[in-house]
Amino acid sequence: MQPTPTLLCVVATFVLMYDHQKLVGARSVNDRGARVTRDVAKYTTKYDNIDVDRILSSQRLLRNYANCLLDKGPCTPEGKELKAYLPDAIATECVKCSEAQKKIAGKVFSHLLQDHRQIWDELIAKYDPDGNFRKKYGIDEDEDYQEENQ
Repeated sequence: MQPTPTLLCVVATFVLMYDHQKLVGARSVNDRGARVTRDVAKYTTKYDNIDVDRILSSQRLLRNYANCLLDKGPCTPEGKELKAYLPDAIATECVKCSEAQKKIAGKVFSHLLQDHRQIWDELIAKYDPDGNFRKKYGIDEDEDYQEENQ
């Protein structure tokens, strides 16, 4: 299954410790077809060079981030901020994410689905209670996972 950038960005929030937002110009099209420029808040790129491999290879770090996001454990200041941005990232399909953040998300997405499916399932249950992302991106159609859990 090839992960999509939109859903990948949701997972990227596990490892991206967002700081304050900054405004950047973005283009869109109005109802008359004319291009308009508006300001869109983007997440900081301060953590785009984070060592995601270190986090993913550490059971302790990964579990601490998950526990924070799931209200099962304490949060670092960065974890609290991350937790605050997660609903927005899901609701906006990560339009505020940088390309580097989307790339990190791809790595995290694959890792969680292949090696930590229980963590993924708990997080998606909390942050996608209606199942919109699972349906939209075919997460529940993962045949390998269904076979393992029957």
